[in-house]
Amino acid sequence: MTGRTLKILLAVSVALNLFALAGGVTLYAARAKVERQVEDQARPGRGQSFMGLTDRLSPEARDRVRTALRQSAHAARPDFDAARAARREAVTRSRAETYDPAAIQALLEQSRLAEMRGRARLESDLLALMNTLSPADRAVMSRLLARRSGRGPGGVHGGPHGPRDAQPDGPPPSAD
Repeated sequence: MTGRTLKILLAVSVALNLFALAGGVTLYAARAKVERQVEDQARPGRGQSFMGLTDRLSPEARDRVRTALRQSAHAARPDFDAARAARREAVTRSRAETYDPAAIQALLEQSRLAEMRGRARLESDLLALMNTLSPADRAVMSRLLARRSGRGPGGVHGGPHGPRDAQPDGPPPSAD
């Protein structure tokens, strides 16, 4: 073999090694992303609607629970609508020529309070409904109590339909 042939073979070998290395890094990164997505979907209360959860209830409770959840959501809707409207107004005012941080803060507070009222209504209706269920059906519906609003860091949806982290809050840290 001549020196020129060895140089060509060396260049081809380096190119193949770089290609293999890039493929390995891509595979590793894609695998890590898929594992994170699977973990996120495996969290309780994630990716499952209220009505989808009722499919796992006993047949005798299913329709009654769906009706009660629908009525509760309908009753809480004005609170969530008010929360969205106040937040939209706060965003609009924050873009205005004259900036009034006190007014914007008040609108954001109104939004949070309205959302909390809506969530409180949904949760109290759910608790009353769960009082009428069998222990097995109650266990299925208890997953709804673990849901959190999607607002906050990383949240994508507001209100009760945007769970981001379904782990319930633990006790507050001690002041020791």
